[in-house]
Amino acid sequence: MTDSIIEVSNISKLYKLGTIGSGSLKRDLYNWWNTAVRKKEQTYDTIMENTDMDSQYLWALKDISFKIKDGEALGIIGSNGSGKSTLLKIISKIVQPTRGTITGRGRISSILEVGTGFHAELTGRENIYISGYTLGMSKFEIIEKFDEIVAFSGIEKFLDTPVKRYSSGMYVRLAFAVAAHLEPDILIVDEVLAVGDADFQKKCMGKMKDISNKNGRTILFVSHNLQAITNLCSRAIWLNKGKLMDDGNSAEVVENYIGSTKQDKNETAWDMAEQAPGNELVKLKSILINPVSEKANTYISVRTPVHIDVEFWCYIENCTLNINVTLLTETGECVFNIGTHNIVAKKGIMVLDTTIPGNLLNNANYTISLTVIKDNASLVYEFVDCASFDVEDIRENMTYFGKWEGIIRPEINSVLYIK
Repeated sequence: MTDSIIEVSNISKLYKLGTIGSGSLKRDLYNWWNTAVRKKEQTYDTIMENTDMDSQYLWALKDISFKIKDGEALGIIGSNGSGKSTLLKIISKIVQPTRGTITGRGRISSILEVGTGFHAELTGRENIYISGYTLGMSKFEIIEKFDEIVAFSGIEKFLDTPVKRYSSGMYVRLAFAVAAHLEPDILIVDEVLAVGDADFQKKCMGKMKDISNKNGRTILFVSHNLQAITNLCSRAIWLNKGKLMDDGNSAEVVENYIGSTKQDKNETAWDMAEQAPGNELVKLKSILINPVSEKANTYISVRTPVHIDVEFWCYIENCTLNINVTLLTETGECVFNIGTHNIVAKKGIMVLDTTIPGNLLNNANYTISLTVIKDNASLVYEFVDCASFDVEDIRENMTYFGKWEGIIRPEINSVLYIK
């Protein structure tokens, strides 16, 4: 390797479902002899090719290859069960790959589970020393950094309390504080930071940015918080069912990942009026919700205008009609209720065309209800909760990734200056 601190080459991991072992003592001894004594790679291909054994096995990872440069912050994303944690455990040398190799250099510090290495009966003070030793710190290093670790964790009052009485948040505070002050060459962090509160998450993100940017150390970060990945990591990889789907700029990889999981449009239509919601005066023919963007496979984000196209079968005439569009949050709060201009009703297809501007809605799930009004006075029909859509979050240049407060999130120009 040249400037690469970790090189992953064709890593695969196969798990057997159900009972441990092959079911044959002879085969188990043979596998142990080959892997533990003769140091051969585990080979399951011949077993998988025979009979119907493939249903008993699961490839958690399949032929994963990539390189990580020294000082690079790499985000790893994917749905549950995609192999993210398995990959981190293999890189951390906790789990052995079925086949493939990993070469690297430098000291690795891993935070893969809450309170790893802690002894429940011992105090926080004692566990700092135990965890520090486990992660490779010397006694002198722990003593030198002890006050910083305690201050960062924010558990000074509970330092001499057994950790079995700590909350999960206090556990992860202490675990991260010790690992972050280890000054490793490579810091590996799993989704455990989701346990902490917003203030502590902000501290953790700031600390990891310092580790990566100022100290030039390498970070591998797994998280379902895609905005944290985008802001912390310059590069990301996307895993899906054990396979590497994408590798590149973190913002682009995140966009591709969300685009694959979210529909680029939300459409419902009825071919026959008899089956459509409504009454003898008006019936819903179709409703289409999609983002306004020139890009393909674009999802709806807080910046994206949202286009709503609705068609109705209209069976009345010689009156005026208008439609109220009501947007509701998932908790039932009204975001807005707007009305269209009046039109003269005619039998045929009536079309509603509405665009919600970008930089208005918050990241949340929204529901649309439509009310058809006759002559500005009488109700023709109310289509309640006839469609819904999700708005995805986008944040840049910040370390706060908790819930953004507010029903809406308008872009308002505000200037801060020193007088």
